[in-house]
Amino acid sequence: MSNEQEKVNRWFKKNPWNVPAFHERPHWTRRHFFELVGAGVTGAFLNQRYAKAADITASGVTTKNTAKNVIFILLAGAPSHTDLFDLKDASVNAAPANLHKPATVNGIYFPTGLMPKLANLTGDFAIARSVQAHAVVHTVCQTWVQIGRNPLAALGNIAPNLGSVVAIEKDGQRRPSDIFPTFLALNSSGAVNQGYFSAKYAPFKVNPAAAGIGNTTSPATGGQTRFENRFKLMNSLDGDLRASSNGAPNDFSDYNDFYVDAKQLMYNPTVNQYFGFTTADSQRYGSSATGNAMLVASQILKANLGTRYIQITSGDGWDMHQNIYASNVLPAKAAILDNGLSALIGDLKANGLFDQTLIVMYGEFGRTVGPLTSQAGRDHWAQQFAFFAGGGVKGGTVVGATDSLGRDTVDFGWSQKRYIYPEDIEATIYSAAGIDWTTVRHDDPLGRGFEYVPKTGAFPFYPVHELWG
Repeated sequence: MSNEQEKVNRWFKKNPWNVPAFHERPHWTRRHFFELVGAGVTGAFLNQRYAKAADITASGVTTKNTAKNVIFILLAGAPSHTDLFDLKDASVNAAPANLHKPATVNGIYFPTGLMPKLANLTGDFAIARSVQAHAVVHTVCQTWVQIGRNPLAALGNIAPNLGSVVAIEKDGQRRPSDIFPTFLALNSSGAVNQGYFSAKYAPFKVNPAAAGIGNTTSPATGGQTRFENRFKLMNSLDGDLRASSNGAPNDFSDYNDFYVDAKQLMYNPTVNQYFGFTTADSQRYGSSATGNAMLVASQILKANLGTRYIQITSGDGWDMHQNIYASNVLPAKAAILDNGLSALIGDLKANGLFDQTLIVMYGEFGRTVGPLTSQAGRDHWAQQFAFFAGGGVKGGTVVGATDSLGRDTVDFGWSQKRYIYPEDIEATIYSAAGIDWTTVRHDDPLGRGFEYVPKTGAFPFYPVHELWG
């Protein structure tokens, strides 16, 4: 272990996390635009205010600024790193000899038996193998990777999703023609919301369906004409109340944002042209929920109608405590990734979007290594991997290395000479998107200053720029 990592470990031991749990504000969904508006009133108790230019400080770091778009894939449940992107030999893993079919492809030791399509794309993605979770509790760590900080710390109570930070930073770049939300969350009903930010920057949560988004037409007699008349009547009654006062956003303006954004999706054939999909395309992506989400993500970015950050949650069953090598467990789940991710990369390339779209994929932690447990599975473990592709990332890059079992990092492989933490991955996403990761917004309701990437007393979190070669 390096001296730098020992210093980090001493700091974490001296400064434990033991404060209250995470607070989430409402988000907007495809079904309940107006119901959600009503729920949004609870956010008023935060007595929030919003940062003006003078309320934002930053160090002025140089970002990579190579990614116009970000796709963040959360492998909920925590996949086994030593069976996937930090593969160890079958003799070490006690795996069936013909399951992984390990081979070195473009310098990467890879399970070609589990993910043959991705094996052919190793020149297109990079892997960080020196990643460590801060804890091994599902709910805590799934939140952690979405907000880039400890959800049990003081500002964890109000912290926004990384996607909401991207949304607020990119808001000034939106065009009048941008009818899609900046932050889209697919198969992510439990995703972290916008924290203390305005509801304008909340994730738009959708479960992909072949027909597209439901409830984009009114069931009332009279159709679109009656809908438009009702909308005008509503505005005549309470439009002034929902309008911002002197340009200063308030809680009622969130109502207005909901209505305006929702109305743009109503009676608009463009919406389901990109949110819907054909059976043939679904089959190309593996005919799975995760594959369909990747398909829709590709189509939404191709539309170029305002979406810049897409979160996909793979709830396919990565928490493999039992019978991990059964045909319906690891092999089946790996096939979902193999089919969906390979098709996503292929379509992004075909559409000229791969080099400007950063794909980041990892779980909340890793799994135990070596021989299986008594239940033929793997339990929770802090060591893990992270996958990166597109957005200027140099394909074939491997950052860091673990020991022969995959138990711990033996080579950190990057400038900071320590583990890569979720906060570092957060900083990496921001840097790729051209966002200064040292930004501090002085508009949080606690008056502490909200740091995009939190600071510690022992060391700075930092982007893994080695991924760019």
